[in-house]
Parts: sequence; structure tokens; C-alpha cells
Amino acid sequence: ILGEHLRICPQGYTCCTSEMEENFANKSRSEFEAMMKEAGRTVQMTLTAQHRSFDSYFQDLLNKSEKALYDAFPSMYGELYTQNTKVFKDLYSELRRYYRGSNINLEEALNEFWTRLLERLFKLMNPQYHITDEYLDCMVKHAEQHKPFGEVPRDLKVKATRAFIAARSYAQGFLVGSDVVRKVSQVSLSHECTRAIMKLMYCPHCRGMSSVKPCNNYCLNVVKGCLANQADLNTEWKYLMDSLVVVADRIDGPYNIDTVIGTIHMRIAEAISNLQENKDSITAKVFQGCGNPKISTKGSSSEDKKRRGRVAAGCLSANTSVWRLFDKPEPLTAAPLGFTKAGLSLVSVTARGELSWGETSKPVPFLHSYLPEVMGDGLANQINNPEVEVDITKPDMTIRQQIMQLKIMTNRLGNANIGNDVDFQDASDDMSGSGSGDSCPDDVCGKRLSKSPSTRQPETHAIPKQSGHGINEASSRSLPSAFLLLLSVAFIATQHLWR
Repeated sequence: ILGEHLRICPQGYTCCTSEMEENFANKSRSEFEAMMKEAGRTVQMTLTAQHRSFDSYFQDLLNKSEKALYDAFPSMYGELYTQNTKVFKDLYSELRRYYRGSNINLEEALNEFWTRLLERLFKLMNPQYHITDEYLDCMVKHAEQHKPFGEVPRDLKVKATRAFIAARSYAQGFLVGSDVVRKVSQVSLSHECTRAIMKLMYCPHCRGMSSVKPCNNYCLNVVKGCLANQADLNTEWKYLMDSLVVVADRIDGPYNIDTVIGTIHMRIAEAISNLQENKDSITAKVFQGCGNPKISTKGSSSEDKKRRGRVAAGCLSANTSVWRLFDKPEPLTAAPLGFTKAGLSLVSVTARGELSWGETSKPVPFLHSYLPEVMGDGLANQINNPEVEVDITKPDMTIRQQIMQLKIMTNRLGNANIGNDVDFQDASDDMSGSGSGDSCPDDVCGKRLSKSPSTRQPETHAIPKQSGHGINEASSRSLPSAFLLLLSVAFIATQHLWR
């Protein structure tokens, strides 16, 4: 029949009624969006599984350390431990809260632990004196000078903060990536894109050419126009993946979580032993600086019952590697995340060749050579797209927000790589973080920052709310490109429809 009634497909002789054309348009749109979402879900599942693996391993390290402390310390230190159990429990609680994303200054939390422990132990080791809170304040002021716990507090603070900062940032990186993929894969197609997808997929049916495949370059231009905004995430996505790899190397190397997190109880035992061994000299120095406290009228304590010792070996070997829990994958190659290469590989089995179906300005499409050039990637390159009308002055704001989220997360990973902390706000869509961050995947970020762990108030950036557990440390090395899958969905759809 004559096709004067057609609104999307070329008018002329056709097999389709208006209702058929409308049904085809709705079908092509729903199929394309469904495949977009499915591709996103696949990437999300990968990210979530990797997060869960790393999170489980990290928390297991912390749990084993805490259990080893609870098992060994009562027999080792007697009342020195039993009367101060809460101090130790509070420390591990604070460490878990920090790792899970709470706005805690980790260095201050560690300093508070050593202060509280020193106050309690000093009183227990000097029961014959009446030691007031004011006297303890004086003692704490001199603690840095006297180093009652030796070098353990300073050494543990440096190593633990770096390890926790790296681990938390690494875990959050996968959550942010998963959230970005989810939101981007749900972006609706524009009206112009819907028309272009319909022409690509089903207009041949209306011409009685259902077995003819679309031209290679024709497919590319449609997809580049429809997913122009999504393609603009490629650069930031690559930076995020590269940054995760760099931080993973830190976790397995200089900031090794096995030797730091898994041996916290050993370092505490070492610190207490230092205090006990130097009790007399430290007490004398405190008395010299703060004066002699009054004699207590409560009598002597049972200090003689306290026993010292060493942490039993075998609780958790410091040589255990994070890679022993997982198969160590090959390093992630820094392949560009543009969809052109993936599209070409997929469209090679979708398109018939040079002489195939392609839209033209003529009223009747036919088998011909597709002459228009293939557009570049991204929104700015679609100004002359012959298949999809794209307004390059109006970027999709949802995708722009996700680009910003990727920049923020990459910046945090850059800071974590050099031991600097950047705290998160618990707000999934709040873009009011203090600074968008630089898109640097490796030590470039670090070269502009201090080389030592931050002691200032951490910056605050927004991240998606954390749900469930979380990430595999080595996972980013084998991480598939989210948008490599996402942006090639049109070709998969075409391949499916033209079989």
C-alpha cells in the first residue's frame, strides 16, 4: 500500500499500517532500553560481587585480630585487661565504623585509644596513689615526651590510617561505580533516538526487506547519536578503573592490610609490654613533671597477680597475602572505554557489507553504499550526525551528575593512594561535596598533595548510600568495561533482530 500515512519510516509503498509502525516503534524502544538495563545489571553484579569479596576479607581480618586479643589478653595481663575491656572493644568498634563510611577522624580515634589506655593502666600500676583526673591530664601532656608505649602508637597510627583509608576508598569505589552504572543504564531514550532506532531495526520490515542487514557505518552513527551522553563517561570511567588498580597495589604492597589490620592485637600487646617493662622510669618521669600524687587510703591493689607475656603466634600470620584468598587475576589493561572498537567488532556480524540497508534523504530507501562519515564519540561530535538529531547544547543532567561522581571518587582514590583521607557524606544524590576532584588515575593526584597521612580535618564528598556488603580487592584488575558493554547494546539488539 502507499505509505503516506507513515510518520517514521520512509513514505512510499509499504507493508505497514500506522498501527504497525507505532507498534514497531514501541517495540524497538522497549527492546533497546531493556538491553541497556540488562547490560548495566551485568556490570553491577560484577562490581557488587567484587565488593562483597573484599569487604568480607577485610572484615574477617579485623574480626580475627579482635578475637585473638580477647582470647590471649586475659591470661597475659590479668586485671590490666579485664578492667579495661571496654577500651579495646571501643577501638575495634571505631575502626569498623570508619571502614563502613562513618565521619570519623581515624587518627583522633587512635590517639583517644592510647590516651584512655594509658590513663587506665597508669592507675592500675600505681594503686598506692590517689590519681585524680587533673593529674592524668598532666600525665597525658607529657606522654609524647616519655613515650610510655614506645614507638608503637606512632607506627601503628601511620600504618593503620593508610591501610584503612585505602581499604575504605577501595570498597567505596566499587559502590560508586555500581551506582553510576545503574543510573546511566536507566536514562530514557530521546524522541529523536527512538525514531532513529525504529528506522534502523524495523523500517526494513515495512519495505518487505526483513532479511536485509543495516550498513556497518549506519549502525555506528545511530548508536553514537543515541548514546552520545553515555560515551562522555568513558574517560572518567577509565580513570576510576585505573585508580582502583593503583590502590589495589597499595593494599597488597606498602599499605598491606594483612600485616597491619591482622596484627593490631600484636601491636597493642607490644605497647603494653613496653609500658610494663619501663614502669618505674616512666612513673618517675611523670612524678617529676606533674608532682607526687597523694597516697591512696584504699590499700594496695592486686598488681602482683597481673601477668605479662607475649601474644601467641599463629593467630594470624603476617605473611598471609590478600591474594591467597582469591585467585590473583591478571592486571587490568588500560584499554580505552570508547564503544567504537566494540561496536565495530559486533557490527561486523550485524551488517551485511557495503551494499546494504541504509537511510538516505531519498523518499525510498534501497540497497546502496552508505556514504555519510561515521561520527566521533561523545556529545560534542554529534552536531552533524546524519541519523540522529542531537542538541549538543543540552547535555543529559543525570549523566553529567554521574560524571561528577566518578571524578569525586577518582580524586578520593588518588588521595588514598598517598595516605590522605577524604570523608564521604552519606547522600546518594547530593552534589555539594567540597570540590569535584581531578580526574587522575594514579600518582599524578598524589604529586600535588602532602606525602604523609593527613592530620587535618578530612574533606567531604558525596557518595551513594552503601547497601549490603561489599568488594574484591583484586577485582578491578579483571574488571570489565561497564560502558564497553553498555554502549554496544544497539549492535547486540540489531544482531538479534536480523538473525
